[in-house]
Amino acid sequence: MRFQPALMASALGLLLSGASAAPHVSQNSKRCTYSSSDRSCWGDYDLSTNYYDEAPDTGVTREYYLELTNTTAALDGVERIVLLVNGTFPGPTLFADWGDTVKVTLYNGLANNGTGLHFHGIRQNFTNQMDGVPSITQCPTAPGESITYEWRATQYGSTWYHSHFALQAWNGVLGGIVINGPSSANYDNDMGVMFLNDWTHATADQVYLSAESSGPPTLDNGLINGTNVYGDLGSRFNMTVTAGETYRIRLINGAIDTHWKFMIDSHNLTIMATDLVPIVPYDTTVLSIGMGQRYDIVFTASESSGNFWIRAIPQTSCSDNDNADNIKGILKYDSTDSTEPTSSAYTYTDSCDDEDMSDLVPYFAINASDDSEEDDFAITVGKSNNVFKWYMAGTTFAVEWDDPTLLQIYNDDTNFTTSSHVIELDTAEEWVYFVIETTQTVPHPIHLHGHDFYILGQGSGTYTSGTTTLTTTNPPRRDVAMLPSSGYLVIAFLTDNPGAWLMHCHIGWHTSEGFALQLVERYSEIAALTDYDTLNSTCTAWDSYVTTSGVEEDDSGV
Repeated sequence: MRFQPALMASALGLLLSGASAAPHVSQNSKRCTYSSSDRSCWGDYDLSTNYYDEAPDTGVTREYYLELTNTTAALDGVERIVLLVNGTFPGPTLFADWGDTVKVTLYNGLANNGTGLHFHGIRQNFTNQMDGVPSITQCPTAPGESITYEWRATQYGSTWYHSHFALQAWNGVLGGIVINGPSSANYDNDMGVMFLNDWTHATADQVYLSAESSGPPTLDNGLINGTNVYGDLGSRFNMTVTAGETYRIRLINGAIDTHWKFMIDSHNLTIMATDLVPIVPYDTTVLSIGMGQRYDIVFTASESSGNFWIRAIPQTSCSDNDNADNIKGILKYDSTDSTEPTSSAYTYTDSCDDEDMSDLVPYFAINASDDSEEDDFAITVGKSNNVFKWYMAGTTFAVEWDDPTLLQIYNDDTNFTTSSHVIELDTAEEWVYFVIETTQTVPHPIHLHGHDFYILGQGSGTYTSGTTTLTTTNPPRRDVAMLPSSGYLVIAFLTDNPGAWLMHCHIGWHTSEGFALQLVERYSEIAALTDYDTLNSTCTAWDSYVTTSGVEEDDSGV
């Protein structure tokens, strides 16, 4: 709900007080040399470069071809139906250098599913149509059809891609993205992405029926980089290290409904990036990571020998798992040593909170605006009825696969339905502020497309204008942050990217149950940035498929 003009100034016054990675071959070696002893350097660029305004112009295009297929797999030893990218889980990692153009052609080889591929956390500067969200930026890509996404890597670091069509991501349509660039901590070896996923032995769609009628289900297991044990079945993820060397892990929470505590027994972790934002490094032994979030970690192989547990521990404060104490991998100092570790876990408190805001200090400092003339929105989150549907600001989100927002904008149709929950942000380069609150005892990972947002405040209890302390001096920046149980989250961002952008809870059940809204940013500029022929042809193919297949939409549409 938008604040009334008479309330805006006082509200804002309150708001504003207070697998191994591909080797990198540098194309930019003019001013300095990127190396294991100086990871902050990147040719003519480094960590002090404002990557929101400036990026290398490499002239390089990285092309990838991905195919989705129906198959079966036994990732933890129990066979089930899956949907895979190029036949693997996780799907292949996409590699690029900072400043490259990335071109991904996706072929939908699925038998009876539309699809769309979202590049999570990629800002898509002036390329909204490449965001890959059916019902928002495209119609679903029909079976037997292809779609090509093309975007520039103006950020660097670690993220992932996943389907944004219903619950398809959590049946297997996901993979990593590595954009090589500077980092705020040095290391010897880049071990690439490490996915943490929860897992069920029924499909996500089958489990959703229970989630919608009875609430969040108990999940069967969890996976580390696509593998784990279940009873006497399956196998562990293994990583072999050399004593004394340092290692980078690009940790991704790709779960549908699990907040993890991550640790490596007997080893300290240095955290150097959150989502795609380099931070001032800090040390910890236990890392809290919510759904959709990413952390770049460096650790030293500080022991001389032995095997040690790598632990992904589901937090029972927000989800249940039948194999909660056995989602583990093994860190080895000798690849031939098959001895099971006897190491002990670090002590931790079960909670679904983010890492402390005071630890997440962006390396490149930017202050949030304190201009009280900007836009301010209050969003209350909750459940709407006995069939589990979620709302934001009183609206349970529902949009149509065959009538995406981007097509409506191109056709200058501004009669958005109530259920499509559009908030229009018409003014360019304006600061926008959201206070998101819930009285429900359920935490939620809030994800915004098209932007990093600034976290001004986060905590339990009620946000109180004039009393709640907020931070505008170099606050944390990221694209997923936890809305605490019975608490509030205050975020801000600048309207610097025209498009239709989704903001939603990254718990898979909740997105399908309507926990979302969309921001139509700088409406008057969007049509000129849209490739109508591609948009229209994708929708035409989808309409033809629906006519022959009779497929029906049974969730929120995203």
